[in-house]
Amino acid sequence: MRFGSVALIGRTNVGKSTFLNAALGESLAVVSPVPQTTREALLGVVHRPDAQIAFVDTPGLHRPKSELGRRMNATALEVARSADVLVVMTDLDPKLAKDATATVARDREVIELLPKGPARLLVVNKVDLVRDKQKLLPILTAYEALHDFAALVPVSLKSAGEAERVLDAIVALLPEGEEGFEADTLTDRATPYFVREYVREQVLALAKGEVPHAVAVSIDAIEERERVLAVKATIHVEKEGQRRILIGKGGASIKAIGTGARKRLEELLDRKLFLELFVRVTPKWKHVPRQLAELGYEAPREKNLLGALPDAPKHKARGKR
Repeated sequence: MRFGSVALIGRTNVGKSTFLNAALGESLAVVSPVPQTTREALLGVVHRPDAQIAFVDTPGLHRPKSELGRRMNATALEVARSADVLVVMTDLDPKLAKDATATVARDREVIELLPKGPARLLVVNKVDLVRDKQKLLPILTAYEALHDFAALVPVSLKSAGEAERVLDAIVALLPEGEEGFEADTLTDRATPYFVREYVREQVLALAKGEVPHAVAVSIDAIEERERVLAVKATIHVEKEGQRRILIGKGGASIKAIGTGARKRLEELLDRKLFLELFVRVTPKWKHVPRQLAELGYEAPREKNLLGALPDAPKHKARGKR
């Protein structure tokens, strides 16, 4: 039996959260084409006959323009320092397929930031976008020259079975050891986290432009009622115009956000849920440390990045491996 922690590290929008969901067999992490969708570390535990893998999804490393962005980067690097294995994820851009040097240059700074100790596995996603497969070899060779990776796995994560190839490569790098979590453990996050994330997920799907980046969600109240979990939450935006967009004509937009988030939460938690949403203008919340902490975006040193909570969602039978 093998057991270890595995950090999913890389630029934004390269497929880290997509891979986590595929590995878990659960749509746990929020996935969106909007850059910097992932803002916090998220544990997801994969159970296999030969190994238990404690994945930690991380925010995409980027050049921050706010205190929120700086905290996101710090969180990713904090997770990397404590991991047994680093899965460095990147993707291919068809526009750069002819230029291996330019392709690799996008990830050079990320790789140089990472700690030296843990074993590193490079996963190159979206290889299906490069139709001429002869162009792949120079790119993969350039990545091998950039760093001595323990293994390099080219994949297309949208295709069935590709996540299993990555899992096999990861297991080979894990240390031998007993399982660190109970057999039904899925994550370390409890209900409030998923309320915030799944409400924000609906905003990402609905709104365009600057609005998705201006949104945060806080929990006002969670109450156990007979046969239902009642939740009140506030969506924070930075400008009045953004608030009007999220409310929509006659409240249509906020209703759609609430309905979508409620369905996602009921599926994850396997119970009925009543969700009431409000929208509030909180100017410049991304730049104020106190407001960030109140919204759940604490500095990395202030929070436990890997520790199971008793009321966290569990693996359903269909999601176990």
